[in-house]
Amino acid sequence: MERAEVALETALLTHGLPWPENLSIMEALLQAVEAEGARPRPIGVVGGRVRVGLSKAEILRLAQGGADKASLWNLAALIAAGKDAGTTVAATVHLAHRAGLEVLATGGIGGVHPASFDESADLLALSRTPILVVASGPKSVLDLEATLERLETYGITVLGFRTDRMPAFLSPDSPYPLPARVETPLEAARVYREAKALGLGGVLLFNPVSEGLPYQEVQAHVEEANREARRLGVTGKDLTPYLLKRLAERTQGRSLEVNRRLLVENARLAAQVARALAGVE
Repeated sequence: MERAEVALETALLTHGLPWPENLSIMEALLQAVEAEGARPRPIGVVGGRVRVGLSKAEILRLAQGGADKASLWNLAALIAAGKDAGTTVAATVHLAHRAGLEVLATGGIGGVHPASFDESADLLALSRTPILVVASGPKSVLDLEATLERLETYGITVLGFRTDRMPAFLSPDSPYPLPARVETPLEAARVYREAKALGLGGVLLFNPVSEGLPYQEVQAHVEEANREARRLGVTGKDLTPYLLKRLAERTQGRSLEVNRRLLVENARLAAQVARALAGVE
């Protein structure tokens, strides 16, 4: 039988959460995966070397600040320069697949922003890489309808875990219906095996957070934060961190609590799917 393993992205460690919350949540994710009987494999770049399965010392090094953020377009350059970097979902998907891993846990995936031409590399990476990613939907700051349409265009297999509607990261529900649902980790594992056999790309398993924020409330905060960002000229790679920071401020920290909860829940589900895959012929 195969060993059940779960890849973990590390941009949340270097850019997603402040110190020391970033270290605390990574430790919680490692424990959650282990508690479900799987092996956590956090992926990052340390001293110009790709590390699939960071040590505790390496995790601490990345968490303490100063590391870059590695996506696919700068990954090779960061490695050649001997840098430290946390890996985005796109980079982690690529590196995990190269290492033979089949399941990845994250919080929310990147997608299509309201601003023209601003689209995450996560979607293209998922379209061409056979891997199962557990997430609580696209990040709340995105254009959810456009992101769902792009997932269809790219032929990414999308599943709702015990839901018919796309979760919206901090919100367990949204107005947007999903094409398919599964009820168990084993069902998700079977869909992934079929997708892989057909030569398709990634499988997105959307796992609604158990206790989140109301969809309409989050969207109202996001719209106001986007208006502020436009007034201040915040764009590019600085936009998402800015919007998430303002979201945390506008919800009096409730968004951070939900973020932590969904990350741990996704890690647990990913471990359960990994165990199912290890037993699926």
